[in-house]
Amino acid sequence: MALGKKQRCSNKGSLMRVLVVMALLLSGLGCVSCEREKEKGRRNAYATMMYVGTPRDYEFYVAIRVLLKSLATLDAQADRVVIASLDVPPRWIRALEKEDGAKVVRVENLENPYKHQDNFDKRFKLSLNKLYAWSLVEYDRVVMLDADNLFLHNTEELFQCGQFCAVFINPCVFHTGLFVLQPSMAVFKDMVHELQNGRENPDGADQGFIASYFPQLLDKPMFYPPSNGSRLDGTYRLPLGYQMDASYYYLKLRWSIPCGPNSVITFPGAPWLKPWYWWSWPVLPLGLQWHDKRLQTLGYGAEMAVILIQSAIYLGIIAMTRFARPSLSKLCYRRSDKSINLVQNILKLVALWSILAAYTTPFFIIPHTVHPLLGWPLYLLGVFALCSVAINAFLLPMLPVLMPWLGIVGALMVMAFPWYSDGVVRALCVFGYAFCAAPFVWASTIRIVAGLQQSLEREAFLPRIGESSPPSWFNKLY
Repeated sequence: MALGKKQRCSNKGSLMRVLVVMALLLSGLGCVSCEREKEKGRRNAYATMMYVGTPRDYEFYVAIRVLLKSLATLDAQADRVVIASLDVPPRWIRALEKEDGAKVVRVENLENPYKHQDNFDKRFKLSLNKLYAWSLVEYDRVVMLDADNLFLHNTEELFQCGQFCAVFINPCVFHTGLFVLQPSMAVFKDMVHELQNGRENPDGADQGFIASYFPQLLDKPMFYPPSNGSRLDGTYRLPLGYQMDASYYYLKLRWSIPCGPNSVITFPGAPWLKPWYWWSWPVLPLGLQWHDKRLQTLGYGAEMAVILIQSAIYLGIIAMTRFARPSLSKLCYRRSDKSINLVQNILKLVALWSILAAYTTPFFIIPHTVHPLLGWPLYLLGVFALCSVAINAFLLPMLPVLMPWLGIVGALMVMAFPWYSDGVVRALCVFGYAFCAAPFVWASTIRIVAGLQQSLEREAFLPRIGESSPPSWFNKLY
């Protein structure tokens, strides 16, 4: 009896051990399944490229970081990859990897065989590095992006597209600022082979080469993502909503693109009007949206020290010119001496050039990627400070010298007015304002020249020959 009871207890213990082992196995299988699902979810990637060798390398570096962080805020379930050339600075690579969570793939620059074409733009000398996207064979699908894309919504459905998909911004040529591809080493090697054979390329950049490599895309069907989440095979045209050209917005001052989701804005215009430049707004209204995205993601800590230093310098210049007012005037030789007129004309040119420099110098030394609401006030402060130097040095009337300053303030207010019905009305208002302001600017120029002549004839600049030197005027205080 006791033996039977002991045997039953032993069997019960064995059963418990078996259940525990099975639970552990099921838990382990569950973890493996989760890892596999997670790995499967990361079989796609958003990719962009980075290279150096242009005057705007830093600006594009900032733009790429904002692009990557904006994708992270959209909860994009895909890797973020940067195809970076070997000469990209290591500190930029570390920031991309550690701060932005990007996977950086280092590559050698592809030689551009089209750089001697007559229409070749040197900005695109290394743009063929984009072809490395086809070498990312660890992914099933890759969405290749330019840095000047602004994501409004999640676009995970793009990974359901076929082997190659792109948007036709131009009615006849698709745009390579965003396209979907299936990586393939065979395709990548064939592209490199075509480069070496000098395949026809209208613009000598990635746009022309990829368009010539997929010449039949215009005849392909439009992409509509399957509702069951499956992937398509073949090549497709993407709806325009995946590459909304900013110029479409400026016509109506709103988006009205019916074909496809309005998900991505692109800025393919002039290089000096990209959205990350502080002067892009209010010249181009959409620039503020890009800066708002940067404010939410990357911030402006990198530029704030320079902004504060420049502000302090400009305020110091204004303060000093309130106390020290040196005056420049004529050479007191005989009025008939030709050297008098020559020196006066030179001084007039110096004064006019100093005013011109006052309006241009602050524009170039402000950090290009700072927020417009910081950039424009700093520019106006810098112009005012440098104009005050010219005003006090040459004893010029203040209002005529600052008339262009007032004109710029007015133009900014006209462009930033938020209640225009469409872009045509806005453009007419800007042109109307410029037409009305032009006579005032011209009159101020005439007044500056007249005031400069009066200053030259009123004060002694150098003594007559043989006379003793007068006291120094440069440090005269008022």
